[in-house]
Amino acid sequence: MTLPRSLNARILIGALLGIVAGALITATGPLHAQAPQTLYGARLIGTLFLDLLRMILIPLVFSSIVVGVANLRAHQQMHRVWTLTLGFFVFSMAIAIVIGLGAAHLFRPGEGMQLAMFADATRDYQARQMPLPDYIAQFMHGLFQNPVKALAQGDILAVVIIALFLGIALVVGGERYRNLRVLIEELQALCLMVVGWIMHLSPLGIAALLLQLVATQDSSLLGSLFDFIIVVIGSTLFHGIVVLPLLLYLVTRVSPLRFWRGAREALITAFATSSSAATLPVTLRCVEQHLHVRKDIANFVVPLGATVNMDGTALYEAAAALFVARLAGIELDLAHQLIIFFVAMLSAIGAPGIPSVGMLSMVLVLESVGLPTAAIAILLPIDRLLDTVRTAVNVEGDMVGSLIVQKLADRNPAH
Repeated sequence: MTLPRSLNARILIGALLGIVAGALITATGPLHAQAPQTLYGARLIGTLFLDLLRMILIPLVFSSIVVGVANLRAHQQMHRVWTLTLGFFVFSMAIAIVIGLGAAHLFRPGEGMQLAMFADATRDYQARQMPLPDYIAQFMHGLFQNPVKALAQGDILAVVIIALFLGIALVVGGERYRNLRVLIEELQALCLMVVGWIMHLSPLGIAALLLQLVATQDSSLLGSLFDFIIVVIGSTLFHGIVVLPLLLYLVTRVSPLRFWRGAREALITAFATSSSAATLPVTLRCVEQHLHVRKDIANFVVPLGATVNMDGTALYEAAAALFVARLAGIELDLAHQLIIFFVAMLSAIGAPGIPSVGMLSMVLVLESVGLPTAAIAILLPIDRLLDTVRTAVNVEGDMVGSLIVQKLADRNPAH
């Protein structure tokens, strides 16, 4: 028997094998002769997989955010256009994250499902609890650190801040720092190569993590997972069907029906491929030929949006963080939810447009507030299903953005 070439198919097979093996251990009883050895082996493999992800997380996040910000350098002659573009991208992603957090609070998927597998994370989280003024002071102090110390200790928020400062400095410095920019781009490419190697192990890692999960939990987790899928798809569709068309109509007076007629090909392609980057040629054709956006604006907004504007991804990561917190028996306070807001936006901005990096950005969001990264065992098997809808909304945001930017740029042209 030959394994499928598609990584998604291999992950699905690994997930199913892990679930079946965990169910067999549960059915035969944890005292079965092979159960302790099997669970030990699964814990070893699952831990190794998560450690490999953490190993590459810091250099990838650092290089991706620096490169993402520094790439604005080439468009200084379009200062007003890229200012409007970034403003719209940040605004629409902020709305998406608020919708994701709001839906997770309103429908509360995972409520009452405290998983024993995450007990250590719960104890660690509770041990770090402190009064709000102290927490804010410590949080602000933690943002600005010695870069070497932050990178060595894997301090996520400090690394993000350092990367933002360095990216902005490369924009301001221009061609003087071209060699440094190229070096960091090559670092990002190397990190992505290593991510590709790690992803070949993901079916085995996911199988091991799910085996542990199923062997130590009851079947009600499946019901909570189904609730989470419905909440994420529903809130993502709400953002794509109501919020983005409403923003478009308020600014440009383009009706939703006219927009969807022009955008149909790109939305279907995005849904089928789950890749903003792969959909890019179709998106450009729809924006220029059907929605009549000028070529200079389309050629800037749409490619930038394919790597920076991720409404659906940011919404999903925010909702997923609250879902995982409930599974771990943790109720996140406002300060931690603001961190999720900040990190979900920056991880969506910094993530290159390839499927495997989405998992790493989810690990980044979970680690930023001390949630268990082993939860990706629950999220990854359903990721392909959710990715279809959120990618379509990501691409829709790029097209809506190009129309809005053109309207605002024409309304107040720069002198």
